[in-house]
Amino acid sequence: MRLSLAATAALALVPSGAFAVDYMTAEAAAKLMFAEADRFEIRDWQLDAAQAQAIAALGVKPRSAQWKLRLAYKGRELLGVVVADEVLGKFELISYAVGIGADGRVRGVEILSYRESHGHEVRTPAWRKQFLGKAQGAPLKLGEDIANISGATLSCGHVTEGVKRIVAVVEQARRSGVLG
Repeated sequence: MRLSLAATAALALVPSGAFAVDYMTAEAAAKLMFAEADRFEIRDWQLDAAQAQAIAALGVKPRSAQWKLRLAYKGRELLGVVVADEVLGKFELISYAVGIGADGRVRGVEILSYRESHGHEVRTPAWRKQFLGKAQGAPLKLGEDIANISGATLSCGHVTEGVKRIVAVVEQARRSGVLG
């Protein structure tokens, strides 16, 4: 049976060899990013309209009004917060978590699950290390303060946008007193 040129072209657009690898849970990522914490508290938080607008004004799409914040404590001291999220790679979702210290600076980025056949290099420590110390006001822009990885451009760009979104969301949570 012969396929038409249009059918062959359509098949070429279907991702081949896609697979899913689960590397760690959000809980494990939190423990890795805040190893000194003696407890974690999960707090559900919803952005109000003004907070969503403030995030959008930064050029960040708030994606959702509902967020699950994982607060890291050592005794009574808040060390920071971990937020897990997902972004689209090329065809599939990339699950990741961002740890932000009490000072508002990124403490770590972990890839939780990667489902694409290409672009998994975003999981390399050298690439994720670029986010460390970044805070609200940093460009967090691919090609500017975050380097691209050839062959992983979409994954790099979308994870970078996601980290910027989480930094903005956590900053709004801090300003609203949710973290206190």
